[in-house]
Amino acid sequence: MFENLKIKEKLRKLSPKFAWLSFTKKQRLTDNDLLESLKNQEIKTISDEQRLEAMVRHQLIEEFPNIENTSSYELLVDAVIHNIKSKQLQAMDDADKD
Repeated sequence: MFENLKIKEKLRKLSPKFAWLSFTKKQRLTDNDLLESLKNQEIKTISDEQRLEAMVRHQLIEEFPNIENTSSYELLVDAVIHNIKSKQLQAMDDADKD
């Protein structure tokens, strides 16, 4: 019985330290999970943008043969992508207002 009391006393003394270590360990796991989630979201966003760019390039080449050889082709691709993204943001803003 006295042995159990000694163990309880030791645990009480260690309890704040143990609680802090447990908290910091959980916090690190949460931080890692958050970073992993953000990284995955960033990868998804990059792949979505690359897919959009590929679609724009394909459509421009299909509609205007040999346009990829012009000096303004890259600027045109950027402008079309910018226009699409602007319209998407506007649509999202309009949906949020409703």
